[in-house]
Amino acid sequence: MNEKQKILDKENKSVRTAVIYFPVIILIAGGFGLFFPNFSMPLNPAVPYLLGVVMFTMGLTIKAPDFKIILEKPQSVIIGFFSQYLIMPLTGLGIGVLLNLDPLLIVGLILLGSVPGGASSNIVAYLAKGNVALSVAMTTLSTLLAPLVTPLILLWLAGSYLPVSFWSMLTDIMQMVIVPVLLGLIVRVLSKKFVEKITPMIPWISVSVLALVIAGIMAGNADVFLSSAAVAIFAVILHNAIGFMLGYAAAKIGRLDRRERRTVAIEVGMQNAGLAAALANSHFSPLAALPAAIATIWHNIGGALFSFILGMIDNAREKKSNEQKKVSKELSKNGV
Repeated sequence: MNEKQKILDKENKSVRTAVIYFPVIILIAGGFGLFFPNFSMPLNPAVPYLLGVVMFTMGLTIKAPDFKIILEKPQSVIIGFFSQYLIMPLTGLGIGVLLNLDPLLIVGLILLGSVPGGASSNIVAYLAKGNVALSVAMTTLSTLLAPLVTPLILLWLAGSYLPVSFWSMLTDIMQMVIVPVLLGLIVRVLSKKFVEKITPMIPWISVSVLALVIAGIMAGNADVFLSSAAVAIFAVILHNAIGFMLGYAAAKIGRLDRRERRTVAIEVGMQNAGLAAALANSHFSPLAALPAAIATIWHNIGGALFSFILGMIDNAREKKSNEQKKVSKELSKNGV
């Protein structure tokens, strides 16, 4: 086994382990921030910087083939990109209106649907036997275009509820997302061997820092969460589930293969909720940040559940296939 394969195996093992414990770590961090806000509150002002660290680790993991697949599978990437940035914001608005939510919660749902895909979607795509390369490419593309697309969607769908500062939001996304990602890319180019050595640790670094982000966000929204939790949790779970279903449907209509359908569904259903929460805190109010604060926890749990359901479907399909092969073999033996 060559050195490159050993590094890849270590990375895959680290990712598989992170997937198992990731939702648990996120849930514990969110609960700690919610029920012990005095301890976690000092993290709240640091959320944009901590989020920058998470995005920096994302930049460290981006490779040249991640951009190559955009050229190799443009149809898949385009379907995923437009599905994500149309389905999720419009679904957020629709759920908010349907449930007659407070305007701030509606804006929060729209914002949650308007941010790029979350880095954890790549891990879930791996677990769900999706096309991981496509997942990374879609996350990368949606992230790089977020400074322009996210404020435009907010201005379009949420402008009638609250004032939206396009340029201010664009600047914040550049600072919290684009600059750290580009720095990560530069470090990878300049210190490729070092980055490859620490690659197995990157998922854990990302998860650990994201846990601090979530604890800080929940601490800053503790009072609002406890007063509006039930309806907001229901809205976020519904938003996430519809995203998975409509994302898969859009990919199926686009005639993508099974692995690509799963990938698009995951990319559409899972957002960078930490970014949405940070933007809501900066530009709107704690109530507007509530859907994203909940999503920082739920999207990882929902993603794990979605991949588990897909795994059950795979097992059932495999079992059925094996039974058919067995019957066919028996018939062949009997000369039928």
